Amino acid sequence: MKYRVRHLTEYEYGSKVNSCYNRAHILPRETLIQLVDTPRVVISPTPITGSRRIDYFGNRVYHFSIQEPHTSLTIDVSTDITIKPRANNFGEQLAYGNTCEQVSTGLYGAGCAIETIYAREFLLSSPMIRKSSRLQDFAADCFSPNKPFLTAVMDLTHKIFDEFEFNPAVTSVATPLDEVLTHKRGVCQDFAHLAIGCLRSLGYAARYVSGYLETLPPPGQQRMVGADASHAWFSVYSPSEGWFEFDPTNNSMPTFQHIVTAWGRDYSDVSPLRGVVFGGGSHQQLNVSVDVERQHD
Repeated sequence: MKYRVRHLTEYEYGSKVNSCYNRAHILPRETLIQLVDTPRVVISPTPITGSRRIDYFGNRVYHFSIQEPHTSLTIDVSTDITIKPRANNFGEQLAYGNTCEQVSTGLYGAGCAIETIYAREFLLSSPMIRKSSRLQDFAADCFSPNKPFLTAVMDLTHKIFDEFEFNPAVTSVATPLDEVLTHKRGVCQDFAHLAIGCLRSLGYAARYVSGYLETLPPPGQQRMVGADASHAWFSVYSPSEGWFEFDPTNNSMPTFQHIVTAWGRDYSDVSPLRGVVFGGGSHQQLNVSVDVERQHD
């Protein structure tokens, strides 16, 4: 499947910005199933500096600075992406493979493969996800020693989907995970953080994945440009088997409609835009639109 993804970010400031320095995670990364052409980046006002690099987690990062006064900022990124077919027998996959006990043993045992050693970093607490007994207790009934590990993770995904309400009005980027667990409401970022916190608290390695999700219009209606969404889900590691992605917001394992931008320990590692702004006043308006358009061969 081929897509063209356009991510448009627009800031309007309450007063003049004299200069700014920014780091952006908005260039989709390549994976084993995702091929990415060179993204086209257009920024207004024109930056005085702009550079691309690969960060610690292998994500593509764009750094830029603007040194002229401005009251608005536009970042327009377009990328052509090809998604290779994934296996569609997820139900069969979940019933086989390592058990929960085998995953625990494999993660902590001696003589591990280098990929397993690297995965151990995702066992630790991170800036936005702190391991806790409360998270462990919430997920404990989904896991047992002899249960297939991926089945257990899918059960946790089902549990979050069933017990939590998707509500973008009740949380923000800074909402603590403990508060999300208490009120059982949030958005995709919250649900991904929750699943990762549960898995790490139980002793399993999990990471945060940011990206895009193609949304399809109801039958008979036209597709609306810019109506697709930035999205977040999680990936979990099983020794000798690799990483597997799950989407608790949609109660599924990602398919070709999920496009990966970046991954890290949590949202703070892969936030779309972070920087320092000199000026701008106390009020600013942010508008983001995403367009995920299928391309015909």
